[in-house]
Amino acid sequence: MLRAARARRIAAATAFGGGGLTLVGGGTLALLYLQARLARRAVGVTEWARPPVDGIHGHGSGAPIRMLMMGDSTAAGFAVETAARTPGVLLATGLANAADRPVRLRCTAFPGATSATLAGQIERSGALAEATRYDVAVIFIGANDVIRRVRPSDAVSHLREACRSLVDHGTAVVVATCPDLGTVRPIGWPLRSVARRASRQLAAAQTIAVTEVGGRTVSLSDLLVDVFRDDPSLMFGPDRFHPSAHGYAQAASALLPSVCAALGLLPEFDTLPVGGILPVDRAAVVAAENPGTEVSRAGDPTRGRRGRWAALVRRPLWPPREPSGDRQEPVSADTGGSGEGASTEFRDR
Repeated sequence: MLRAARARRIAAATAFGGGGLTLVGGGTLALLYLQARLARRAVGVTEWARPPVDGIHGHGSGAPIRMLMMGDSTAAGFAVETAARTPGVLLATGLANAADRPVRLRCTAFPGATSATLAGQIERSGALAEATRYDVAVIFIGANDVIRRVRPSDAVSHLREACRSLVDHGTAVVVATCPDLGTVRPIGWPLRSVARRASRQLAAAQTIAVTEVGGRTVSLSDLLVDVFRDDPSLMFGPDRFHPSAHGYAQAASALLPSVCAALGLLPEFDTLPVGGILPVDRAAVVAAENPGTEVSRAGDPTRGRRGRWAALVRRPLWPPREPSGDRQEPVSADTGGSGEGASTEFRDR
């Protein structure tokens, strides 16, 4: 399990310009990368004709809400055949129902995207032009940064700048942080443990960076672990790595409340008897270990350290899982420990 002290060290390297921090040793990560390539070769390539998703979704009165979907193949809905089953359309439809307004969706996500591609995705969307300003941007990113051995400081820096430019332009930002890569079946122990640690540490660093510039994050972590374990054929796509339509629906349901809250359609969570205010490094650790948890800035950054390092934590809407035989129950973020579990793919997303 992550420790708050380690999250603080990651935050120091990413938020304040440190470039030498890495999540795991270079030799170990190289071996992990090699096994990932072997796993990709075993699975092969899945042909995919991307369904058209851009356009108006949902019904209602008033001007359409403008929504931008960015990131990797999870954001694009890789391998699903119909637009209605992609995460972007699922979120747009849910948002339209909540707001009683139609949603105009633009998706720039593509398989294999890393954090470095976000600036280009923003440019292609026209998000920084006044005529095409978006009300909300949803970003799924991080898995390919781990797989391709991108330095976490570089990956988080790219994500921070993308979020900053959107927020400064008046766009609310919700980021689904790096999923847990720790239960990829073609990879055995101990490399599976390395994948888990690398992805969760990146997710924690992403949370710190995004909340620092005024966005909010939702942890994917091991969101689908129980369903993957119980019925892999239901939740895996045809390549045995990407989620199926059911898996994408689960991820979209985790993000929808945060997207609604970002647009003022739900009360902010300091008014609700869940979660609480924590220093952002501890909040990031809590989120990385608890799928579906939202972190958003609660403090005023103009107040210095105290304002910058305050964050709201909202627990998932569903009850906590009971620990299973191969998974230890999570422990407090400031006491440390170890935990098992995960669900996602280990190939370009």
